[in-house]
Amino acid sequence: MEVSRGVKEVSIHIGGIFASRDPAVVRTVLGSCVSACLFDPLTNVGGMNHFMLPEGENEADTPTRYGINAMEVLINEIMKIGGERRRLRAKVFGGGHVLNIQSVGPAVPERNARFVKEYLGTEKIPILSQRLGGVNPLQVHFFTHTGKVLLRILGGRDEEIAGEEERYRVEAVKSVARRGPEESVTLF
Repeated sequence: MEVSRGVKEVSIHIGGIFASRDPAVVRTVLGSCVSACLFDPLTNVGGMNHFMLPEGENEADTPTRYGINAMEVLINEIMKIGGERRRLRAKVFGGGHVLNIQSVGPAVPERNARFVKEYLGTEKIPILSQRLGGVNPLQVHFFTHTGKVLLRILGGRDEEIAGEEERYRVEAVKSVARRGPEESVTLF
């Protein structure tokens, strides 16, 4: 992709967050993960996250792999550099069925899509466009200063994305298995 001079290009992966007051293009490739692209159209400040699950048990190592943390950190980063929460607009992508996983209950892609829509609704941040679901990975290029998004649907299963997401899924399952039943209850 050709980008204008002076426009910074940044790639993010699972757990990644990037926000900028200067013109930048943030890119990522999504499978079952979701990215929220947020921008303030008045100040031309924006950013993107890339999260794996709505919530997580092992949040200490990379808390932004989980939606609740990724959304809050992204919003706070945008506000630190001049964006205003009440003016934020969103574009959301991902939540595709790229892994061959049998699950009990709602699958990860649906949980991710539902989470990001509910979160943004609760925060009163309008979603201007979305591409959630499907069976193919997505390549996203987000222009932080304009809110523009270039989206490419990648053909077939992308083995690198599927492998990365599967490694994180296995790690999360092991983390839950290591904890005893008493650790899964929070008393207050």
